[in-house]
Amino acid sequence: MSTDSLSIGYVSGKRNTVLARDLNLCVEPASVICLLGQNGIGKSTLLRTLSRMQPSLEGDIFLDGESIYAIPRNDLAKKIGLVLTERIPESNLTVHEMVALGRQPYTNWIGKMHEEDKKVVNQALKGGQLEELSDTRCDELSDGQLQRAMICRAIAQDTKLILLDEPTAHLDIQHKIETFQLLKKLALEMGRSILISTHEVQLATQMADILWLMNADGIISGSPETLIQEGRINELFDRNTIHFDKETRQFQFK
Repeated sequence: MSTDSLSIGYVSGKRNTVLARDLNLCVEPASVICLLGQNGIGKSTLLRTLSRMQPSLEGDIFLDGESIYAIPRNDLAKKIGLVLTERIPESNLTVHEMVALGRQPYTNWIGKMHEEDKKVVNQALKGGQLEELSDTRCDELSDGQLQRAMICRAIAQDTKLILLDEPTAHLDIQHKIETFQLLKKLALEMGRSILISTHEVQLATQMADILWLMNADGIISGSPETLIQEGRINELFDRNTIHFDKETRQFQFK
């Protein structure tokens, strides 16, 4: 995926509110990219725009050399998976049924799964270490287990690109680490490109191949090591109160 002079934001009446403009970004195959930035800077808007849930204000987004706006929605669902932060409504869905929803772009109008679909679902459950919870209702899961189920649904969707908006927002530190490890494994072993919006700066600097640092001026892209050594991580915060030490890779308060 790449963008060409992309401007993002939202429309209210006849007024456009631009959150970021002239973005020229590239998502490399089989990579983990972490998108970092303060609340309200436009991270979620960017992910919604890249997934075509929200229209761009200007510019274009390309996938496999084709504008995403020219790709039929069902075909786009076979190319881009999206995991949002919102909890699913209470339902009687089991983990297996939740993950199987990822096959909807491939099944016919009555949602009948064939053997290949069932195989993909079982592989997704195995990859997320959810086989033992396959028959458990989703409303009985912990936050960490539910997040894994949502990621497994995206795995079952069998897309080369998965976008995740704050996937560890409500998790404890153990489940945060396990979630990042699962996403890293998807990139390394399954060749998926993973774009994660997150506030977990320390985990991002350890797990990501590329960081996108989003501020009022746009997005700075680079390897974690390069951006840390250049001191660019500090541009995400109020420098009068907090400092990211590049030697210890820890936050220090002034």
